[in-house]
Amino acid sequence: MTPTPDVDCLVIGAGFGGIYAVHKLREAGFGVRAFEAGSDVGGVWFWNRYPGARCDVPSLAYQYSFSEELDRDWTWSERFATQPEIQRYARFVAERLDVLPHITFDTRVTAAAWDEELTGWRVVTDTGTTVTCRFLISAAGALSAAQTPPFAGIEDFAGQALHTSRWPADGVDLTGKRVAVIGTGSTGIQAVPEIAEQAEHVTVFQRTANFSVPAQNRPLPPDEVARAKAHWADRRAATFTTRAGHVIPTTGKRILDVSPEERMADLEKAWQFGGNEFLGTYIDTSKDLEANALLADFVRDKIRSIVHDPATAEKLVPTGHPIGSKRICVDTAYYETFNRPDVELVDLRAETIETFTPTGLRTTAAEYAFDTVVLATGFDALTGALTRIDIRGTDGQSLADEWAPGAQTYLGLTVPGFPNLFTVTGPGSPSVLVTVVIAIEHHVDWISGHLVHLRAHGWTRTEAEPAARDWWTDQVRATTQLTLHRHAPSSWYLGTNIPGKPRLFLPYAGGLDNYRVVADGIATDGYRGFAMTGAREQAPL
Repeated sequence: MTPTPDVDCLVIGAGFGGIYAVHKLREAGFGVRAFEAGSDVGGVWFWNRYPGARCDVPSLAYQYSFSEELDRDWTWSERFATQPEIQRYARFVAERLDVLPHITFDTRVTAAAWDEELTGWRVVTDTGTTVTCRFLISAAGALSAAQTPPFAGIEDFAGQALHTSRWPADGVDLTGKRVAVIGTGSTGIQAVPEIAEQAEHVTVFQRTANFSVPAQNRPLPPDEVARAKAHWADRRAATFTTRAGHVIPTTGKRILDVSPEERMADLEKAWQFGGNEFLGTYIDTSKDLEANALLADFVRDKIRSIVHDPATAEKLVPTGHPIGSKRICVDTAYYETFNRPDVELVDLRAETIETFTPTGLRTTAAEYAFDTVVLATGFDALTGALTRIDIRGTDGQSLADEWAPGAQTYLGLTVPGFPNLFTVTGPGSPSVLVTVVIAIEHHVDWISGHLVHLRAHGWTRTEAEPAARDWWTDQVRATTQLTLHRHAPSSWYLGTNIPGKPRLFLPYAGGLDNYRVVADGIATDGYRGFAMTGAREQAPL
């Protein structure tokens, strides 16, 4: 008899993906164990505790949809929830679903190797634990591998260096400090106004100006929450038929068909409503460059009207890419912050960072002194959480090497040469382009369904076929070409923020609705594109 794995399913991570995977797989009758590097559930919302950390998706949409009981018993306080509230929600769900006993915290998975004799995986952690499993499910998160650029001399800086995704749990007192913030993506745009309220002086180093719209955040009134809870079934049904994973209000009009006066009235109303739903005001601005330019110009004019100093305003005005082709940001008084006399903007397109010094950093144009540097420098998105684990497939090949020319998957869920490995929100899935909690639900449900299918047939091994991977890679590429994403020369969607990373648009841009139809059709067709085989002498799971 060949050996039997310690557990049916091993889950990496205890964020929203890990919590739901443990629950769903247990519900399907599988033995499950999970490892989490943090000391609590929450994933990205455990680690990203920087000032101003807040979700950019409305709270009523950024939650699990599978349980009416969970929906009924949890109430969000704000339209856009803060990091502490989101983590409390994750803990609430984990406790309610009783998944905590199955999660080992403060334990990072460092390696996993396929064992043909075992027909499973040998998984190693940083605590020295080795566990074998039949199926390995990575829910490590699309945005969990923090990226710090290789700044020259940063080890010489004598002050405090903080990365936004590893912010101390007990906070940081920046009162009276001179603070540098490097990075103006979503994180930097959220953090700068909060840091400016504390610090003596803030210097913001911007490489790329990004489009940002006001959150117009507010408390959620009880009647609005009650209406949402009363229509839980309708909301859930609508969620999976949308491109974005939640219903986005729209005028239903084409911006090119309305008068300038009507356009300004519609856009002003959407600006005052706030949130990234602003992008959905008109139905043609995500497809047509001429239409998109009208939307982008409205935002550019807003920036110029908010920022008092014309030179600073022009630095903050995004150019070179259509609005929405890179992830749009949602802010609270970001542009207004640059009207403060104690906030300075440095354009890294005009002057580049040469080196850190003991007291700050030097650019090609000047020296800057500060006490604390905040690195809002983002993530090695979609692939980093997986390639930083030494994952070895059937021939001992590493996943990092397999993806070195560019990450290719089947449905964003599996990789040929790596049997019984599943990647929740992996490259090639809708993941970061949609409401990720809803994408997670679909991915985990699909994976669970696949494992149940294997069990029903007495099969213990499943592997995506290379032809299926190639077909899906073509679908991801072709779908991207139908969107304005192809006109953004650089973005973390393409991996251009990581030195040496292949330039490849990583997520599937066809929308959650279309993805669900394709993936579910593959499942209905007996999991087309997979080679599934049975055990030799292994006892059935």
